[in-house]
Amino acid sequence: MATATTQRSWYKRNEIAVTPWLFLLPGIVMFALYVIFPIFQSFWISFHQWDGLGEKTWVGLANYERLLGGDRKFETSFWNNLRWLVLYLLAIPMGLFISLFLNQKVFGIRLYKSLFFFPFVISQVVVGLVFSWFYLPGDLGLLNVVIGFFGFEPVNILGRAESATYGIIAAGLWPQTAYCMILYLTGLNSVDPEQVEAARLDGAKGHRMLWHVILPQLKPATFIAFVVTIIGALRSFDFIAVMTNGGPFGSTRVLSFYMFEESLSEFGFRMGYGAAIAVVLFFIMLGFITYFLWSMYQDEKGAR
Repeated sequence: MATATTQRSWYKRNEIAVTPWLFLLPGIVMFALYVIFPIFQSFWISFHQWDGLGEKTWVGLANYERLLGGDRKFETSFWNNLRWLVLYLLAIPMGLFISLFLNQKVFGIRLYKSLFFFPFVISQVVVGLVFSWFYLPGDLGLLNVVIGFFGFEPVNILGRAESATYGIIAAGLWPQTAYCMILYLTGLNSVDPEQVEAARLDGAKGHRMLWHVILPQLKPATFIAFVVTIIGALRSFDFIAVMTNGGPFGSTRVLSFYMFEESLSEFGFRMGYGAAIAVVLFFIMLGFITYFLWSMYQDEKGAR
């Protein structure tokens, strides 16, 4: 009886501190079970040769030595990921400028917002299929119909190794731009109108107003846009699987798709090698996110 009374009194004394953690506990457990544990499991598997069913064979760093020792497929996937990273970041300025346009009070602005918002609610698989039809060669695809109307020769975007990756990136930019637009529209609603008015009285307008008044207040939205866009560029599996399946001749592979090929496709269930690719992809993603977190921390520290 005394123990129960003591426990109740301890909870009462610490109720404000303990109660939030009780609500967070289910989420923490699920996050640890489905995110943290698989990350460490991937590290462990990457040091083995394993087909996913039988016994694991310890090979140490052999999988990483193979990755860095001249695997042409890995090199192609890595450089394609860099192309995705650089070009996918175009979604951020495009989303910003569209949001600035949609933030105006003009007739029919709700219709325009709906049209620009539309790509965000579509599945990436559907977007990939739509752009695959758009890029169809000959007179079958809308792209060739349009450029043929202006007198240009038809092109086969997805059938040429030189252009296929860029065609897929263009497809991915469509919904990603819509997502960045939503982030910036939300951020524009929290812009301090008094600062804007004071800047106008000081003669700031146009790009000076945008650069010195609006953008500093949009830093949180910009940070989220950068992180989400980088993650989207590095895990661009859906578009490649739907539009080219890694072709032509493996020219559109990225690390996430190559990981799938090595681990789960007909090429051979090499789970250890696929896990090593996943670890490399994880560190690339972690490096970018850590950099942006550190930059944001330094900005906030300097603003105090």
